[in-house]
Amino acid sequence: MSYALGLDFGSDSVRALLVDTQNGEELATNVVYYPRWAEGLYCDPTKSQFRQHPLDYVESLVEVINGLWDKAPAGAASKVCGLCFDTTGSTPIAVDQQGIALALKPEFAENPNAMFVLWKDHCAIKEAQEITAAANANTVNYLKYEGGIYSSEWFWAKALYVLRQDASVRNAAYAWVEHCDWMTALLTGTTHPSEFIAGRCAAGHKVMWHESWGGYPPNDFFVGIDPLLDGLRDRLPAKTETADTVCGNLTAEWAEKLGLSCDVIVSFGAFDCHAGAVGANVKPGVLTKVMGTSTCDITVASYEDIGERCIKGICGQVDGSVMPGMIGLEAGQSAFGDLYAWFKKVLCWPINNIATDSVIDADTKEKLTEHLEDQILAQLGIAASKLPINVTDIVALDWVNGRRTPDADQSVAMAISGLNMGSHAPQIFKALVEATAFGAKAIIDRFVEEGVAINQVVTIGGISKKSDFVMQTCADVWNCPIDVLESEQSCALGAAIYAATAAGVYPSVSAAQEVMASKVVKTYQPIATNAKQYEDLYRRYIALGQFVDAGEA
Repeated sequence: MSYALGLDFGSDSVRALLVDTQNGEELATNVVYYPRWAEGLYCDPTKSQFRQHPLDYVESLVEVINGLWDKAPAGAASKVCGLCFDTTGSTPIAVDQQGIALALKPEFAENPNAMFVLWKDHCAIKEAQEITAAANANTVNYLKYEGGIYSSEWFWAKALYVLRQDASVRNAAYAWVEHCDWMTALLTGTTHPSEFIAGRCAAGHKVMWHESWGGYPPNDFFVGIDPLLDGLRDRLPAKTETADTVCGNLTAEWAEKLGLSCDVIVSFGAFDCHAGAVGANVKPGVLTKVMGTSTCDITVASYEDIGERCIKGICGQVDGSVMPGMIGLEAGQSAFGDLYAWFKKVLCWPINNIATDSVIDADTKEKLTEHLEDQILAQLGIAASKLPINVTDIVALDWVNGRRTPDADQSVAMAISGLNMGSHAPQIFKALVEATAFGAKAIIDRFVEEGVAINQVVTIGGISKKSDFVMQTCADVWNCPIDVLESEQSCALGAAIYAATAAGVYPSVSAAQEVMASKVVKTYQPIATNAKQYEDLYRRYIALGQFVDAGEA
């Protein structure tokens, strides 16, 4: 008997999942929220600045695993054979010559530029545009395997932005490391640049790694963008490893902190959405959509099916980033649940900001506010689901946090068209839900246009379990069945599958999936009449997007 441990670091919390490798049973799970992030520290949404302190990750890791043992079967810790991390990405941090994250040093402890630059941080729009322009002007387009457009959400743009903004970080930074790789190196004692090896997933999709150019684009390419990048690519490991590969064993220090044995292996890390696709039993022709604050769309294809083609406008095609022996393909939306949360925040502004002390006491106000915030989206969904679908309905774009795919552009803004004096909150909410479904359809259409077969959609993440209205709208807009998975922690489950494979329990990820991957718990079928009506609204969505794109140009 052996257990695998999957650790899923999301935007606001870490989830630990213990899985029986012999039958896939999820034995225990635990969630811990990052304390500094919960206070909004080091972030400035008005500037799209979102930073996370490494101590949030380290402290939460210790707490989540030790809390897991209180929920797991007696003696479970002694049966753990391996663990694997998945995290958000691109979420890099600067490290010094010893491989120490700068924010862990006293002089940088409160400097946001020395912290992890979270995936949703869009400060580096200018830098991303410069990288894209340089690649397009180059004899070899080093972005051809990353969709042709570099994003402000990605590694090089973020590193360059911080290096330009902060002389103290610039002088202390030796290299930059992705969150998923940093966690793995931390627990195996391989953070020093001489020992550090990067995971294939992050390197291929966000750091411009490709085997054909011996790792990363040449140094002169980066120097041509800005001399501040001189030498950085040579300080990154040219070798990368897939997430089913052993990075090392737990150090004695970390084994003691986590209540585990030094015999526990740690596999290389991956991004959350890629691990989630593995937990969802991804295969060629199956699109796995991780639906949360944003979305990430993952599928895989054989070498034969992709051939020499470069898929335009997505977030990369990488050999082995999802399933070893296949090309991993990534796309996604910069906002999905975040768009609904934005609307809730707008509607709740009077509740939170208008003084009511003379009407109700503070305790009653707090309880009322919590009740309304808990109920508002659910009630809007119920009301919106009863509204008819008309070609003259309100139409919105889902670009409230920029556009990830197709064709990354974090400078574009959201728009709403068709409002009038009769428009009310459920109608607007309906348009926002439809906007997220339309944005997802644009991604599916792009894959199909580029010759990547999409025959089935599988969804994971909180939204897929929480809202029948959202899921039925998606089924109608996409005009295809949508499977929802049983597991509440599909990303952590995928990480556990990687860990079980690396530990030698299974000979391959696909073999581990046969036993450990999540089962389908519910399927949404498209309603034919709705699907037909949404064709017209989708055309209006595309036209509105073209108008906004033209205005931003």
